[in-house]
Amino acid sequence: MEIRPTTEQDRGLFVDTMHTAFGLFPDTPAEDGGGVWWSALEMDRGLFALAEDGRPVGTTASYSFELTLPGEVLVPVGGVTAVGVLPSHRRRGALSAMMRRQLTELRARGDFLSVLLASEATIYGRFGYGPATYTQRLTVPRRRAALALPRALGTADATDAGSVEVLRRADCAEILEEVYDRYRRAQPGALSRPHRWWGLRAGQPPIAPAPRHVAVHRDADGTPDGYASYTVGDDRSLTVDETIACDDAAFTALARFVLEHDLVDKVVFKHVPPEHPLRWQLADFRAGESGNHTDWLWVRLLDVPGALTARGWSADGELVLDVDDPFLGERGRHLLTVRGGKAECVPTDREPDLSLDVRDLGSVYLGGTAPSTLVRAGHVRAHRPGAAALADALFRGERAPHCLHWF
Repeated sequence: MEIRPTTEQDRGLFVDTMHTAFGLFPDTPAEDGGGVWWSALEMDRGLFALAEDGRPVGTTASYSFELTLPGEVLVPVGGVTAVGVLPSHRRRGALSAMMRRQLTELRARGDFLSVLLASEATIYGRFGYGPATYTQRLTVPRRRAALALPRALGTADATDAGSVEVLRRADCAEILEEVYDRYRRAQPGALSRPHRWWGLRAGQPPIAPAPRHVAVHRDADGTPDGYASYTVGDDRSLTVDETIACDDAAFTALARFVLEHDLVDKVVFKHVPPEHPLRWQLADFRAGESGNHTDWLWVRLLDVPGALTARGWSADGELVLDVDDPFLGERGRHLLTVRGGKAECVPTDREPDLSLDVRDLGSVYLGGTAPSTLVRAGHVRAHRPGAAALADALFRGERAPHCLHWF
């Protein structure tokens, strides 16, 4: 199977091939070339799988993003996207060939991590990706939406000194971009949204040009520090695409605003972290109905020592990790030593504490999946008592990872 890189001249053919692989038809771009998700594709990072006659039968690409790691560390990552093979050419090795070439090229660029959103949960584990962040939908009936008053000092309360203003999406693009960038730099698991994405209106709302109301929160000094992008449907439901807040007080103020919106019967938050405190802020704990709990960002380590030494750590200790990477045909035993929030990772001949596949290391890497959970599930093997508990303490971050960005 021949794999070749794409260029800007291949954009139309790439888009057509990828959509055909998914049984779809491309959206028509706006006159300025924006307004559709694929306008942000970086064609110098794309690949074609070619049939014997030279026709493209498969596609994959990647975006150049930054990922926030525990410890508020920002690192470059390849965001894998547009992966597809024509129905007529599946199960012939095209997908594996493209993924192997792509991982090799990402390594050559200096990336030690790759990420993606999985269309199906059974596809990408064999290529070394593991689910690392999770999200859920939270639905609150308007008649049961009252927030409880705070009972302890230091909690976000109803006396927020800031303000909320409703703007049209078209009138606050700069505010959205600025607030999101502040938020993602402090949130583990969050991805950057490059400026060109906002300019091209590429992605899903509120980046996309679809009409939205935007509630913008400003702090006591008048500085924007949060927003909620939402629509009100004919069924009297208010649906929040995303709530971005730089602190808990801003989130609470925005949640209060949408929950108190008149002429709606229910409020739907599309993306809420599983451990988010919003349900605890409701006067009626049972009012918040969670659903659609799903994986979101999948992580793949390309350089185990490089990845482990890049992130911040909140506990001290030593672990010997025996990591198998069957897709790339690699295996290594690593001594991870953490002291004062920093890690060293070196080759070792010591007996392992944990044996695991690189996909499982991807799942625990951001702190959103406990190693002990994967031990209990039979994915990870613990070789001594206490090894899983130590791994839990080491990999756990100060904040649960969460990713809102769609790509």
